[in-house]
Amino acid sequence: MRFHVLTLFPEMIEQGCRTSILGRAADAGLITVSATNIRDFSENKHGHVDDYPYGGGAGMVMQPGPIDRAYQSIKQNIPGKARVIYVTPQGTVFHQRMAEELAKEEDLIFLCGHYEGVDERILEKLVTDYVSIGDYVLTGGELPAMVMIDAIARLVPGVLSNQVSAEFESFHDNLLEYPQYTRPEEYEGRRVPEVLLSGHHANIEQWRREQSLTRTLHWRPDLLEKAELTKKDREYLAKQTDRK
Repeated sequence: MRFHVLTLFPEMIEQGCRTSILGRAADAGLITVSATNIRDFSENKHGHVDDYPYGGGAGMVMQPGPIDRAYQSIKQNIPGKARVIYVTPQGTVFHQRMAEELAKEEDLIFLCGHYEGVDERILEKLVTDYVSIGDYVLTGGELPAMVMIDAIARLVPGVLSNQVSAEFESFHDNLLEYPQYTRPEEYEGRRVPEVLLSGHHANIEQWRREQSLTRTLHWRPDLLEKAELTKKDREYLAKQTDRK
């Protein structure tokens, strides 16, 4: 899978995606992450890519021309259509189902804005998806782009050494992940739950499911509206709710 990032700060993308799982996936040829500097496509001798907004107002707006030329430099090496994601607080909030959908693409292009935004005309021309990572404002789009690249890349086959891990982490079936434990069995008086030491796989799976349900009910009850729940799950949740 190939990730392409249009940015004013390519070093942020390049350095942020060279380590840990993403770095190993890139070394193995499973993904590529390339950053294109929009300033390289400025026609201004000083490399300016922004100007004052028409109608007045504070701040500067990124011009359409440099972005368009940077995009065309990428697009000429991509066969067929590619989704262009503009990271903005005004977009649809990013979630795991979206990550799963985007992981099916061969190429994704991220447009990272700065200043007071991007000229609307280039957004209308290029962008296919407007995506946010939360209801807050950041300095630019690089960090949100890296968040999405990380979430998407780990779903690419082969990126995780244990593919089951990608399928059963937090937000699988819209439920939070159950608690995890490792050695030692006791730490400062706190013991690993006995069921995890029992070797009884059915009981362990039931415990983990109940823990996921309990955590989701406590921390993210909004997720339960979309969760894939069995009759047994609903009965368990009803008991937990009655105890409150």
